[in-house]
Amino acid sequence: MTSVTSREIHLRSRPHGIPTAENFTLVSVELPAPSDGQVLVRNRFLSVDPYMRGRMRDTRSYTPPFALDEPLSGGAVGEVITSASDQFAPGDSVLHMLGWREYALVDSRGLTKVDPSLAPLQSYLGVLGMPGMTAYVGLLDIGKPQPGETVFVSGAAGAVGSEVCQIAKIQGCRVVGTAGSPAKTRWLKEVAGVDVAINYKETRTLRRALKQACPEGIDVYFENVGGAHLEAALQYMNTYGRIVVCGMISIYNATSAQPGPSNLALMIGRRLRMQGFIVSDHPERRDDFLRDVSGWMREGKLKWEETTLEGIARAPEAFIGLFHGDNLGKMLVKV
Repeated sequence: MTSVTSREIHLRSRPHGIPTAENFTLVSVELPAPSDGQVLVRNRFLSVDPYMRGRMRDTRSYTPPFALDEPLSGGAVGEVITSASDQFAPGDSVLHMLGWREYALVDSRGLTKVDPSLAPLQSYLGVLGMPGMTAYVGLLDIGKPQPGETVFVSGAAGAVGSEVCQIAKIQGCRVVGTAGSPAKTRWLKEVAGVDVAINYKETRTLRRALKQACPEGIDVYFENVGGAHLEAALQYMNTYGRIVVCGMISIYNATSAQPGPSNLALMIGRRLRMQGFIVSDHPERRDDFLRDVSGWMREGKLKWEETTLEGIARAPEAFIGLFHGDNLGKMLVKV
């Protein structure tokens, strides 16, 4: 193989508020044959994740911003087509970070072999991937839930939140989760097994709904949303409660500074601990995560959902859909 034509999504302009289709463009490129140490991968599934919104701003963060008129990047799984590396052979299934494109020319150091016999290939982008490990590390290592405690999860029907809910149940906790539609709250109750599922879009006040759902208070709050969810959770946190800050999707598209919770001072008297984290800081937990989660999957203790759009051209649509609540579980693009 001398070269291959690949389509990829570029960032045309930086979004102001919620991204739109006009911020992206579909481009065809010619990729050369792999040079020494490189591997050509045919991507099968691409991941879109809320954290990518921050990289669309030209501001300093824990990851560099996306460049304009360049391909976007993110998690992807696929099949090795051609290899100039002695570590990978054609037919290998691999995980890497050059998504948002049909084919990727990847340095072998950026590839991880995955086992499609353990779980479907796309699972390595969700339940067995970065979102799953985020749920595992955030809840177990930072939240440290104990049997009998109450765990509250915002954004509970998303890729991370849905796994947090189920791991908390496996740990013997009482679990309360919020989501934004009747279908999602029904899934949380009937499939994920949460004790109370709150549709925050239909409740008159989130505080009142949370008070009813957590009559003995909240011991661990897993934060995916921010804003009103954080303020409501703070109101009912128990003494020595833990707040695990994974994300705050409610403010990712804000065009001006948002007010902080008015009751933050409750942290003092209740001796609360609030900690943010980035899952890439915990590579030492990967083997434990894969062992435990794959085991729970085999035993039927952990269920997962995927929302899949087909075709590279629909990657922007899938990404934008995250901010409209279009996904149940992990949002994917099948290439």
